[in-house]
Amino acid sequence: MAKRNVGFRGIGSENVRFALRAMVAQKLRSFLTLLGIVAGVATVIAMVSFVSGFNAAVTDSFSAFGTTLVQFQKYEQRFGGGGPLPEDQKRRRNLTIEDAEALKRSSPLAAAVSQERYLFGPAGAALTIKTPEGTEANGPTFVGTNPDYAPANNSFVEDGRFLVEADIAHASRTCVLGPETAKALFGGKDPIGRTVLVNGNAFGVVGLLEKKGSFLGGDADNIMLIPISTFDEMFPQIKNGTGDTIHIATVPKDPKQMYEMMDQEVAILRARRGLRANQPNDFAIFTSEAQLKTFQQITGGIAGAMILIAAIALLVGGVGVMNIMLVSVTERTREIGVRKALGATRRDIAMQFLVEAISLTGVGGAVGIATGLGIAMLVRLVFEFPAAAPLWSIVLGFGVSTAVGLIFGLWPALKAAKQDPIEALRYE
Repeated sequence: MAKRNVGFRGIGSENVRFALRAMVAQKLRSFLTLLGIVAGVATVIAMVSFVSGFNAAVTDSFSAFGTTLVQFQKYEQRFGGGGPLPEDQKRRRNLTIEDAEALKRSSPLAAAVSQERYLFGPAGAALTIKTPEGTEANGPTFVGTNPDYAPANNSFVEDGRFLVEADIAHASRTCVLGPETAKALFGGKDPIGRTVLVNGNAFGVVGLLEKKGSFLGGDADNIMLIPISTFDEMFPQIKNGTGDTIHIATVPKDPKQMYEMMDQEVAILRARRGLRANQPNDFAIFTSEAQLKTFQQITGGIAGAMILIAAIALLVGGVGVMNIMLVSVTERTREIGVRKALGATRRDIAMQFLVEAISLTGVGGAVGIATGLGIAMLVRLVFEFPAAAPLWSIVLGFGVSTAVGLIFGLWPALKAAKQDPIEALRYE
């Protein structure tokens, strides 16, 4: 029995060597046969690298803005514009500064309640932000807010100070700049104590924010913050308009109580807006965790589509392997007869062709893995995107490729094993 096992291992390794020699001898045929396997595995590796990189980037971005952030807005979030607003959302009342103050006053679980009104870049109003020397900012996000913006949005100053309650009470002309805005306006000079002109109105720079990076395609560092009271004085058409509203951002004192705080705040807003128990909320609620799950669902759907494409490529590759193995069985019919005449069993013959098929697809899998990793590395270097294939995807890619060889090589192997030795020896 021991001798038989050693012989089996020897035959297995010999079959692998024979398969590799056949591939080298028939380069073009082998390349065309393995093309589907290589494409399928490369697609899987590249897709997993992109999805993993995207999820990591989005997770880091949400973490930079705080994982316990709960934000209330007038309208539901819509990706890519989303078309016209539904009628029920058009009829919603604006969220007000008084709503935010009620949350601050009546929600004991909230650590911070930020009032936020936005102008994105130069849109909405004729907004120009520049220095007295004429250097203009490159369309920063313009925000009217209060001191709670910093803890609510996990956004703190690197130099100087943040807005304080006195700034809000007196509608002071002070501002806090993001690092990219400060760089555009003042170059490498210290912005603290300098003057910025907003539509000709002079603002003193009191703070410089820490760098946070980009977030979902937007630059979180290209921003200018002023007191919300000053914002409303400068742009009363926004405060009094029916098309805009404030955003209210809140964070809990204890991260574990985020959902308890959110339920408490929802109850406060519903009571203020006179909603009955059977009526839905007439405001939108966003949490970092829920938005992160939404993006992960999107990437999961993309991954599913790519896996389907990869599966089709592997199916095509598997059919090619089966076809080439059937040709190989026909070409080596006499060899099969000789081996059976010398004592080879059906199992020995079947294993010979099965090992060859698995070796063939295993090589295709290895080439596909290398190709997928190369694509991920190229994207990482060229676009500075954190694409990276986890170890499990590499193991999966190689495992699937060898499984294709096992499945599609089984029929040719059984066909070879069933050959009648006498008829096989007569074959020319």
